[in-house]
Amino acid sequence: MIECIFTIDYEIYGNGYGSLGELVYEPAERLKAIFSKWNARFVTFVEVAELEMIEAKGTDSDIDLVKDQIQKFFKEGFELGLHLHPQWYNAGYENSKWHLDYSEYNLCTLPEERIAQIVERSIAYLRNILGESDFTPLSFRAGNWLFQPTQSLANVLSEQGIKVDSSVFKGGMQHQHKLDYRPALRNGYYWRFSTDTNVPDSKGILLELPIHTQMIPAWKMLTAKRVNIQRKGSFTTQNGKTRTGQNKLYRLMDFMRLQYPLKLDFCRMTINELTCMMDIIIRADHENPTSFRPIIAIGHTKDLVDFETVESFLSYLEQKRIAVSTFEGIYDKCVNAHC
Repeated sequence: MIECIFTIDYEIYGNGYGSLGELVYEPAERLKAIFSKWNARFVTFVEVAELEMIEAKGTDSDIDLVKDQIQKFFKEGFELGLHLHPQWYNAGYENSKWHLDYSEYNLCTLPEERIAQIVERSIAYLRNILGESDFTPLSFRAGNWLFQPTQSLANVLSEQGIKVDSSVFKGGMQHQHKLDYRPALRNGYYWRFSTDTNVPDSKGILLELPIHTQMIPAWKMLTAKRVNIQRKGSFTTQNGKTRTGQNKLYRLMDFMRLQYPLKLDFCRMTINELTCMMDIIIRADHENPTSFRPIIAIGHTKDLVDFETVESFLSYLEQKRIAVSTFEGIYDKCVNAHC
């Protein structure tokens, strides 16, 4: 059985560039309208750190619109997950530019006490937005998908009541940050883990629901749609500076392999790419219909411009009788399967 879970990272660019209205509120509002039309829901991974700092520094007047939108998502059954780019919490703002603290870029490499401070602070801010003092998100997604080294962050998330991670994308590698999700290619559609998110542990403290990927030749990533979106967001990097030669080298190293993980990204993929990937999953399900297959799709509000493809994909899923769900909707199924 297949169920598709749409997740959207609710954020501006990782260097602080862009407006909340254009990159967050407006695309999310249109996406919400489309899903409501189809009587479906998605998971909103709210990037809490940037919102708190934008509000604290008073840099974007649309922060109130965004907070109101998050409240409406919650009231209307759109699941809220926790998403964090920790470089925001020590950020400064000067001459109309954000200066982020890239020494805290990877939450996993910080001391466990600092990790706990950041996670507790972010959940507290989300509770404040919702006016719900006991709200705890079910799910978490790390900034830039960085959930290695795993153990300290996993401990903190579990202690805070979070039960699901969706940071892993099977086959992923980032040389710059020493990220390696290639071992996860051996795993199933979901698994428990504790000390290493790549390694299934039947008694693990968190459930991993990875972003679905398909390994393809790297050159197939160079579609016009994907290249245009990537170009839009990559003309600046840290503090507005152009991408350094070292960063370009790291990215080249990431791509220099025979097979590269294509994420099921409903913002960057064409409708043909999306349906072809799902067709492969459907064939596998027909061959073994007893297995539960939660398929996690990803998008970013800052990338969301092609709404026609989103609607076409929802129509395709309905035609194929594939349910659209949330982490809350599938969690018990995964747990009861003794993953």
